[in-house]
Amino acid sequence: MNDLSSTMGNLVSKRVLVTGGAGFLGSHLCDKLLSEGNDVICMDNYFTGNKQNIAHLMDNPSFELMRHDVTFPTYLEVDEIYNLACPASPVHYQHDPVQTTKTSVHGAINMLGLAKRTNAKIFQASTSEVYGDPKIHPQTEDYWGHVNPIGLRSCYDEGKRCAETLFFDYHRQHGLRIKVGRIFNTYGPRMHPNDGRVVSNFIVQALSGEDITIYGEGDQTRSFCYCLDLIDAFHRIMATDDSFTGPVNIGNPDEFTIKQLAEKVLEMTNSKSKLVFKELPSDDPTQRRPDISVAKKELDWEPKVKLEQGLEKTIEYFDTLLKGGKPSTESRVIGAA
Repeated sequence: MNDLSSTMGNLVSKRVLVTGGAGFLGSHLCDKLLSEGNDVICMDNYFTGNKQNIAHLMDNPSFELMRHDVTFPTYLEVDEIYNLACPASPVHYQHDPVQTTKTSVHGAINMLGLAKRTNAKIFQASTSEVYGDPKIHPQTEDYWGHVNPIGLRSCYDEGKRCAETLFFDYHRQHGLRIKVGRIFNTYGPRMHPNDGRVVSNFIVQALSGEDITIYGEGDQTRSFCYCLDLIDAFHRIMATDDSFTGPVNIGNPDEFTIKQLAEKVLEMTNSKSKLVFKELPSDDPTQRRPDISVAKKELDWEPKVKLEQGLEKTIEYFDTLLKGGKPSTESRVIGAA
């Protein structure tokens, strides 16, 4: 079948499916796709997604909400698929590890089958966790990783690794037009306040006046990419020529220790919270920073939002949420493209 968009006269609108569309990143992606005049089908089972993230889109005639679990087949007519469905924080993906693996593996099979039937271009939201606790730094796409296949984090790490395998086998065997992006630590408005990720944890604890929990000595490093920078990268990956499949690292190469992040959050929230150090969880990576040379070359992309700018918008979001208000849906950082 030909792309639906090519059968619609002079219209350039595409029919796009976003799995996990009511989630943190999925909802921002829906915003982006709708702003370009596309018809968007948002699929979510609300395990970690939230209807409030897409409530502002419900009156848009080009937006359709579909409650569905990606581990079961679905039959739609689409031009493009963004497969974002999967819990992404340790608290959530370790809650039901078998289901997490099913979401990555069965979900990939179902979406790849849909793409095969409809000749749709398909994007897989992979993760930096495919590198495990890396032995090289920063991480490049040709590094195969150092992953524990039987640990507490394996349901997510190995599930995403298997999904990448499936994507490339469907590409080689069936000629599917695939795109694979490896997402590094991302933050911003619409994060779940209890998802256990370090940025949301620190901000919620600081705003609530609770102790800020640091695991280990706080000298492990992370790089933090603002959500809208990441969504821009998704869009650029999907727009590349079919010969480019990825995988491509998407993240911010600016590197900070966990302790530095905690101190920055304390400073920006004017919080009196204290830093408390606890035992480091198993298989927690000691270093995480992307080499984004491929993204710069192939996508002409690099993040624009500095950590302090992004934290300002994220703190504002959580402050409103914790006070019982309705957070703004606007996530744009002033001065950033």
